[in-house]
Amino acid sequence: MGSEMLEHSSRSAASRDRRLDIDHKAEVIRICDLSKTYKMGDIEVHALRGINVTIQRSEFIAVTGASGSGKSTFMNILGCLDRPTSGSYFLEVQDVSALSSDEWAHIRNRKIGFVFQGFNLLHRTSAVENVELPMMYNGFQSKERRQRALEVLKLVGLEDRSHHLPNQLSGGQQQRVAIARSLVNRPSLILADEPTGNLDTKTSVEIMELFQNLNEKEGITIVLVTHEPDIAQYAKRQIVFRDGLIISDTRKDLASTK
Repeated sequence: MGSEMLEHSSRSAASRDRRLDIDHKAEVIRICDLSKTYKMGDIEVHALRGINVTIQRSEFIAVTGASGSGKSTFMNILGCLDRPTSGSYFLEVQDVSALSSDEWAHIRNRKIGFVFQGFNLLHRTSAVENVELPMMYNGFQSKERRQRALEVLKLVGLEDRSHHLPNQLSGGQQQRVAIARSLVNRPSLILADEPTGNLDTKTSVEIMELFQNLNEKEGITIVLVTHEPDIAQYAKRQIVFRDGLIISDTRKDLASTK
């Protein structure tokens, strides 16, 4: 009886370990009791106040909130552009909160793709060369860079504009180039900061539908900051900040709010 109970206990422990391993692999981001305080002379500004959040692989999340709510600070920390004052930030299991600046640069290049409101393209460089740029820091050969860049340009519907300069492209097409550039190193997640802020309504819809397509068909994890409720509706999950706290965390599929 004792040996049977021991065997059952061992099997249960192994089963739990397997489940934990599966959950671990599905988890891209874990934020634990994270705070950020800025000092302005004698004044302390509490931008984040002990927040906790987990993001699973292949989620599409919109982060919203009024100006000064903490959403931009949150995104800067996710992008390894700012350090938390306290708490932990795990990116694919690794605690990146206290890494060196060089280690952060490596993570930004390999694991995080950025999409900005202003596109940030090199004006005298073709679309395909703009997309290739992040790969140059990783030691890829020219032929491999070109092949991958053309692959992601096709993914965003710009294979026929690969040799155009930015000034020969519309605003929406320039943002598609920027999205392709964010994908070229096969990052763990995409961080998009107000990606439709410089676009008209029709083009904004096209860009958001592209994000949806990349998430649903390619399984790409996307975290997007926006102040526009209609843009946030394209995401599967919405996180709302106020006064440095997460006041709402809603998933469309489960229709539940934490």
